[in-house]
Amino acid sequence: MINPWDFPKSLNIGGKDYEIRTDYRVVIDLLIALSDPELDFADEREKAYAQARCILEIMFPDCDSMPQENIEEALQKASEFIDMGIGDESKRPKIMDWQQDAPVIIPAINKVLGEEVRSVDYMHWWTFLGAYMEIGESLFSNIVHIRQKKAKHQKLETWELEFYRNNKKLIDLQTAHTQAEIDEMEYMASLLD
Repeated sequence: MINPWDFPKSLNIGGKDYEIRTDYRVVIDLLIALSDPELDFADEREKAYAQARCILEIMFPDCDSMPQENIEEALQKASEFIDMGIGDESKRPKIMDWQQDAPVIIPAINKVLGEEVRSVDYMHWWTFLGAYMEIGESLFSNIVHIRQKKAKHQKLETWELEFYRNNKKLIDLQTAHTQAEIDEMEYMASLLD
């Protein structure tokens, strides 16, 4: 069980403490890597293995010394660390993207923290996540609100519709394409020339 009053820098797995990388940049990099469209898998098993390997290698500096029988526990505890033990397993539509939304998340986090988050040498993931959860009225919150309504097929109010029309590029989550898909689209476009 994760203690929210601590700043864990290690996780106990199989009775042994394993150091974890806790800087917010590392966790965001991991979350971005896990949703990378360039990762192409033959099947779900291969995808699960690649994602597990990614989590282990990014989160645990000493993952190679971890016994195989402890891998599942390590993945579970890493997940609990990332969501600070308050995760929700229910499947929800995607309404934010760490990569795409960074330009609007960063100012909102800065406002909550009262400092430029990118200028700090180190910030524990839980500090960053706490600031993220406290984002109030902001451009980012308006974007997420409209995405939520659109995902639920709810009618937008007049101001929301106008805001959406003026900010489609910010609001619409970009469909990520693999390099192979981009190459194919470029090839097909060249045939039209």
